[in-house]
Amino acid sequence: MNMVLQSLPVFLLIFCRITSFFVVVPVFSSKGVPNIFKIGISFFISVLVFLTYGIHQQIPTDLSYVLLIIREILIGLLLGFVAYMMFMVIQTAGSFIDISIGFGIANVIDPMTGASSPMLGNFKYMFALLLFLTMNGHHYLLDGIIHSYDWVPLSNQLFMKLYNGSLSEFLIQSFGQSFVLAFQMAAPLVTTLFLTDIGLGFLARTAPQFNVFVIGIPLKIIVGLIMLLLLVPSFSYIFGELFGIMFESMQKLLAVIGHKPS
Repeated sequence: MNMVLQSLPVFLLIFCRITSFFVVVPVFSSKGVPNIFKIGISFFISVLVFLTYGIHQQIPTDLSYVLLIIREILIGLLLGFVAYMMFMVIQTAGSFIDISIGFGIANVIDPMTGASSPMLGNFKYMFALLLFLTMNGHHYLLDGIIHSYDWVPLSNQLFMKLYNGSLSEFLIQSFGQSFVLAFQMAAPLVTTLFLTDIGLGFLARTAPQFNVFVIGIPLKIIVGLIMLLLLVPSFSYIFGELFGIMFESMQKLLAVIGHKPS
């Protein structure tokens, strides 16, 4: 009984970090994944982590335990949020393209998140999700949360990192990097459609008898879809690079809030 009373607080801390990670991390946080599955996989992974890292841990059981719970939940949310933010680069790039091509007025409901999303952004997101599952990216996510205890053990100093501003600086840099990546992904299509607008402007000045508003909308859609068709073969390379940046950002986050294992 004494062993159970000593082990239960440690297990609950591990369970808090892993459960909060699955709340926001891509793939596992989608509405298509049942909540029972999320809780079940969180429990079994917590058991594995406890048997690996938590057997000999000593945790205080006074009022400071509440702060420890908040700290572990924040760590899990931060890890999941960084991965989610890099994954949402695809949706942001799709929004830029939809605004340029004219599809921005017709948003659709994303079955993965339940929110309204752009048409081309949803298409690219589904493409990226299939590629992510094909390359076993969800296995790497599970591996990341398990090995986070090598970088950030239960006796971490997260609140000190929040106080000195290193964590805030990292999150701001990651947020800016995600927007830059979204612009880079959308740049070929947006540039092509911008040149199309310039051509329509010259047409309107040289041949006023043409109704540019009637010609421009279907022309931009045709040009945009042709460019999208030409760019589809490069999606595997682009998304592969994006996933690499996502895992690298998660590793940088662990280095900011913890220390590299020896």
